[in-house]
Amino acid sequence: MANLTVVTGFFLMGFSNIWELHAIIFLLIYLVALMSNILIFTLISLDRKLHTSMYFFLKNLSFLDLCLLSTTVPKSITNSLSGSCYISFWGCVSQLFLMVLFVASELFLLTVMSYDRYVAICQPLHYELIMTREACVKMAAASWLTGGLFGAQFSTSVFTLPFCGSKEIHQFFCDVPPLLRISCSETHLAVDVSVAFGIGVGVFCSIYITIAYSHIFSIVLKIPTREGRSKAFSTCLPHLIVLMVFITTVFIAYLQPPQESDSLLDLLLPMFYTVLPPNMNPIIYSLRNKDIKTALVKLISRHHIE
Repeated sequence: MANLTVVTGFFLMGFSNIWELHAIIFLLIYLVALMSNILIFTLISLDRKLHTSMYFFLKNLSFLDLCLLSTTVPKSITNSLSGSCYISFWGCVSQLFLMVLFVASELFLLTVMSYDRYVAICQPLHYELIMTREACVKMAAASWLTGGLFGAQFSTSVFTLPFCGSKEIHQFFCDVPPLLRISCSETHLAVDVSVAFGIGVGVFCSIYITIAYSHIFSIVLKIPTREGRSKAFSTCLPHLIVLMVFITTVFIAYLQPPQESDSLLDLLLPMFYTVLPPNMNPIIYSLRNKDIKTALVKLISRHHIE
């Protein structure tokens, strides 16, 4: 029979052999993502011309990215700088809950954003009628609420498992796969059901997004000018690429069979769905956008005049 003890905390051992380098890199990543997402959130909030459905979703995405990055990275930086890798039990529970909440909410929000772009490009005459302020608020709220339900489901199913022996989590934050590796339970049906349901929903979102973008691309190809087609593709393709990387890495991390030892890939995969999106989304969705650039110039000019 396993030697069960009351778990009071864990040790995040993801990058324990390169603490100083890890702290510097993550600090730079965090500051860049923090500043860019705050900038986008502020510009959209202040500029009345950006109070449209597309920018409403972009504003939500920026806030989600801030929350997602702030859930995992600051704790990891603090541990690296202090030389400690400890996280309390409830700190780990909170971290897993929030991470799943924000990752799931981001996936649903990106799905909603693909629908918004589909309506704007494929049904432009009905856009104002379909994408009303009330409809946008409801879709954004549904994304957050569904993410919260997934967070509660995953954190509850994982932390009802018994933990014995090693408390070392070989990752820079509390995630499902490394937690399952240190659980002394050989069967974890509730977690498997949660993961299967989450993967199923992720597949549905992926299929929907692919169909939406295929319709968008079919319309874009009919644009008579080469410049117009190039502009549309330069906007849509990066969205799709980052989104597919985001979804694919989640699938790989959660579906790969459990291993006795952790590989470098196991450490790097979570970075693609927790650290990469908050840094890439501002560049792809907003900072390359002409309206955002105009709003930034207006904000800078206003401060110079004052």
